[in-house]
Amino acid sequence: MAFKLPDLPFAQDALEPHMSADTLGFHHGKHHASYVKKLNKAIEGTRYAQMALEEIIHAAADESGKQDLFNNAAQHWNHSFFWNCLTAKGGGRPDGELGRRIEADFGGYDKFASAFKDAATGQFGSGWAWLVVDGGKLKVTATPNAVPPLVRGQEALLTCDVWEHAYYLDYQNRRADFVDVYLGHLVDWSFAAKRFANQGEGGRVAAHRYQKAQHKFAQSGKAEEGGRAARQAIEGDEAEELERARRKTAARGGK
Repeated sequence: MAFKLPDLPFAQDALEPHMSADTLGFHHGKHHASYVKKLNKAIEGTRYAQMALEEIIHAAADESGKQDLFNNAAQHWNHSFFWNCLTAKGGGRPDGELGRRIEADFGGYDKFASAFKDAATGQFGSGWAWLVVDGGKLKVTATPNAVPPLVRGQEALLTCDVWEHAYYLDYQNRRADFVDVYLGHLVDWSFAAKRFANQGEGGRVAAHRYQKAQHKFAQSGKAEEGGRAARQAIEGDEAEELERARRKTAARGGK
């Protein structure tokens, strides 16, 4: 299946003056669009064409010689996620359960904001700063280049793109100023809160872990051993015992 460039969840000029329409025109309309185009070209006619985006990312991350595929798939995922982290008149402190968990896990919103800014400004070169769930606890992390938290087994709640094309037209080399504006005026905490409420056993990270465990189990030969044991039980003494019990139940009229 071919992937499509998602529409922005807001008008191109909706985030001004904090993020200009020109920045979004280049960032979404050119950079993100280029990742989608290259991704579709890379998967055309291959086994990846039938995979969901997260499956492609995991598969390419685990396979040598697939760095270009990984980069374009991951950047499509990262950017699609990033647009949903932004909103006009956003920013400030989150409330609700996510706000309480930030207070508990970081020791207060200010400590979270400081850790997030340090991760964003401390990422050398291109990359991303994230708020994630890791092992049931909220954490701040940074990833280089195209790497998303999902390949580290983390559930992403929020991200800030710190590639230069995300902020250079508006802030030049002042990445720290961009991150301050992001936290103060652009963050869509309602999106992060929904992610937080829905994360857990039903999350995509958990699903991928389950799939990998199933694959490992099958590869280990234990699945085949289990099948043989089941067949032996059906064909052996246990089957006879089950049949005798069934007949006794039937003789009592199912009682």
